[in-house]
Amino acid sequence: MTTIARIETFLVAPRWLFVRVETTDGIVGWGEATCEGRSETVRTAVEQLSELLIGRDALRIEDHWQVMTKGSFYRGGPILASAVAGLDQALWDIAGKHFGAPVHQLLGGPVRDRIRVYGWVGGDEPSEVRDQISAAVESGLTAVKMNASGRMSPVASVAEVDGVVQRVAAAREVLGDQRDVAVDFHGRFSLATARRVAPLLEPYRPFFLEEPVVPENSHLIGELVRATSTPVSTGERLYNRQEFLPVLQAGIAVAQPDLSHAGGITEVRKIAALAEVYDVQLAPHCPLGPIALASCLQVGFATSNYLIQEQSIGIHYNLGAEVLDYCLDKKPLTFVDGYVERLTGPGLGIEIDEHAVRAADKRGHAWRSPTWRHRDGSYAEW
Repeated sequence: MTTIARIETFLVAPRWLFVRVETTDGIVGWGEATCEGRSETVRTAVEQLSELLIGRDALRIEDHWQVMTKGSFYRGGPILASAVAGLDQALWDIAGKHFGAPVHQLLGGPVRDRIRVYGWVGGDEPSEVRDQISAAVESGLTAVKMNASGRMSPVASVAEVDGVVQRVAAAREVLGDQRDVAVDFHGRFSLATARRVAPLLEPYRPFFLEEPVVPENSHLIGELVRATSTPVSTGERLYNRQEFLPVLQAGIAVAQPDLSHAGGITEVRKIAALAEVYDVQLAPHCPLGPIALASCLQVGFATSNYLIQEQSIGIHYNLGAEVLDYCLDKKPLTFVDGYVERLTGPGLGIEIDEHAVRAADKRGHAWRSPTWRHRDGSYAEW
């Protein structure tokens, strides 16, 4: 029996939490339990969940997932789901290494040989948008995602609305008609503002409009779906199938679970199957580290309704470390012509530099979400 012997966590720059699971026969699996701004709390949750795993068979992944998610009276939420996600990824990594196969082979085998990726671009002014998108295109990307705005008034002003339109117009000008731009509302818009802005963006044909309302208002997202012909996406702050069901029923076109928040590989595969029933594509959220990215890709290679993959190489959050800094071999996660080729190594398909991880954990990090306020001093969604 491949018995779980030890579980460790590592808080590493820029804002990630890695999980290391070791078995009695020496197999090591890695997962990423990052919950941006709350990773210290998740670390404690991982330690508590470890009590359920130590001494158990590492290959009983589904059973462990059931016990971790349903074995206590209080369930769900981003902290527990992120802790489960990191452990689940590590167990799949162990299983792949045990059987000498990439995880996607254990999930039913590949349905594609490469996955399209996109990167995030910033820029508060149209000229900055042009410059950053030009750099992304030069790096080989065929798709980018940009924030629609900074902080937004509850009922947007003419200047705020025009600013969103001008930035997206600038993006389309650079990208032409052969590349894509997704526009992230980031939950900063009220429904009224989102309904006003979405039709104005249609001439620029966004790839999709992401998270137009905060997750607490998911019951309103159908109103926006009906107000625009542009595909609507959401899901980075939804943590299980039950939370995805209402937005799928409301007519979203793209589901965006996060492999480090939504219960890991095990739950996201089930979310993908549910999404397929509603003719919805999967584009997992992943502005995180290499383990989360590799986990996403493993799901993508075995999932038919997989649209595109977010990756965070070079984004502004990555201060103190980059995505590939913790990889012994950077080649598997590099992209060519806007795609990542199928990972063929065992487990998650990447090799983690344990020495670099342990050294980074000694330095730690204390990343926190920014707090924004409107001009009148009231809290603003960021």
